[in-house]
Amino acid sequence: MLGIGAFKQRLPRPEDALPGRATEVELRDAHHVHGRPLRGQYPGLQRVQFAMGCFWGAERLFWSLPGVETTAVGYAGGYTANPTYREVCSGQTGHTEAVLVVFDEARIPFDRLLKVFWEGHDPTQGMRQGNDTGTQYRSAIHCHTRDQYDAALASRDAYQQRLREARRGDISTEIVFPAPTFYYAEDEHQQYLSKHPDGYCGLGGTGVSCPVGAGA
Repeated sequence: MLGIGAFKQRLPRPEDALPGRATEVELRDAHHVHGRPLRGQYPGLQRVQFAMGCFWGAERLFWSLPGVETTAVGYAGGYTANPTYREVCSGQTGHTEAVLVVFDEARIPFDRLLKVFWEGHDPTQGMRQGNDTGTQYRSAIHCHTRDQYDAALASRDAYQQRLREARRGDISTEIVFPAPTFYYAEDEHQQYLSKHPDGYCGLGGTGVSCPVGAGA
């Protein structure tokens, strides 16, 4: 019989996932750091979704980068429509905690974002990140263009070589195109570490530098 820890480290089958709801979460549509909208079509800009453990700390890595227009946290990669935080943490939605990054590629190349992603967490840990255990903490890159997908795969291969040289494990990051639906998280989780500067951040990298984006 599986314990609760083992249960939360395996993805549910689609037919077993929680049903969710048709209504989107209510959201104060203004970024706590710079005030720009969290939702929108973002004409002329690119978007990508990164999952790298608890989304509180992950979002903070990106929101202050020059060329990043806005960020938001949410849930993606699973089956449940418009899930709640508690539902995602149950392990019964299939989602991972993700950060939506909207950026101007003329100001910040995609490779630079990939470098921040790879170096900002340990992508070899499977269904956990540090002490945070469960399917919602798995590593992922959800790509919105084919070029992003190709660049993400190339960066994974380059970083895997560096990790092997450092005697680290195999990368377990999911790299997906097209990106799955991004469901915004509740307002209390948006820009959490701006609202609570001393709040929890469980991120920790491998200490191995990523060779992509070095010239950015």
